[in-house]
Amino acid sequence: MTPVIEIQNLKKTFRKTVAIDGLNLQVPAGSVTAFLGPNGAGKTTTIKCLLNLHSPDAGTITVLGQDSRKLGPAAFQKIAYVSENQELPGWMTVQQFFDYCRPMYPDWDKAFAAKLAKQFDLPPNTKLKSLSRGMKMKASLLSSLAYRPRLVVLDEPFSGLDPLVRDEFIRGLLELTEEEGWSVFVSSHDIEEVERLADRVAIIHQGRLQLEESSQTLQARFRSVEVALTTEMTLPSGMPSAWLNAEISGRMVRFTDSAYVEHRLAGEVARLFPNSAPPHAGPMTLREIFVALARTYRLNGL
Repeated sequence: MTPVIEIQNLKKTFRKTVAIDGLNLQVPAGSVTAFLGPNGAGKTTTIKCLLNLHSPDAGTITVLGQDSRKLGPAAFQKIAYVSENQELPGWMTVQQFFDYCRPMYPDWDKAFAAKLAKQFDLPPNTKLKSLSRGMKMKASLLSSLAYRPRLVVLDEPFSGLDPLVRDEFIRGLLELTEEEGWSVFVSSHDIEEVERLADRVAIIHQGRLQLEESSQTLQARFRSVEVALTTEMTLPSGMPSAWLNAEISGRMVRFTDSAYVEHRLAGEVARLFPNSAPPHAGPMTLREIFVALARTYRLNGL
C-alpha cells in the first residue's frame, strides 16, 4: 500500500540553522502516527514542508501520492490541518464560520458537520472570539473534518487545553478515526495524550529520524530495569549498547533496556553483576521511553 506521506532525504535550513538534516520517513495509510521530538527537533518545519508552506532545500515529499511542492486546492480538499497557531475569524459566529468554509469543499458533509458540532458541544450562535481555547480548537477540528479528508495533520493540537477538553478532543478523534478510516499524523509534546491515539511512533532529533515503529513493538522492547547488588561496586565495562542511561547508587543499578528479551537480560545481569538479585524489569509508558531516548541523544551528542 502506498504511504500517505513519504519523505526522502529532506533538508531545510534557515540561514545558518539546520532545521531538517536528511530526514527519511514513511507514514502508512490508515495509521495514527505520533511525530515526537524535543523543542527545536524540526517537527513543525517538517509539517510545513509536507503541506507546501515551506519549500525544501533538498529531498522530496509526497503526500497522498503527490509532490508536496505541487499541492493545490484539489489536494487540500483531502487533507485536514489543525495547528495550535491557527487563527480563526473572531468576528464570525461558529455557524457563520462553518457556512464560510463549506463552499470551499465539494465533499463537505452537512449532516456529518452537524453531528460533530453536537458531539463537540459547539454553540452555533457564539462568536469565535468569545470561545475558550479548547472550544476554538474543536471548531477548527470540525472545519477540517467535515469534508471527510483522507489525511489529518495535527500540530500541537492539545497545547493549552484543560484535561477535560483534551479528553473530549481525543475521544472524539479516536472514534472518528476508527469510523472513517482516516490516516492521522500528529505532532505533540503531550505524550501521555498521544499515547492514547497513536499506533505508530516516529521520533526526530536535530532534524534526523531516530526511530519509527509501531507503538506495540516499541513498548515491547523497552523495559525499566533495576538490579539489587549484594555489595557496592562501580558500573562494569562492556555493558550491552542496548542498556541506556545506566547509573548506580549504593547497591542499586538502574537502566533502560531498549532490546528487552527476558532470558538475555537475566544472563547479562548475572555475568556483569555476580551474586546480584534477579533483575526487575518493568514496562514503560511512551513518555518514559521518549525521556530515556532524549536523555541518550543528549549524552551522546546526537
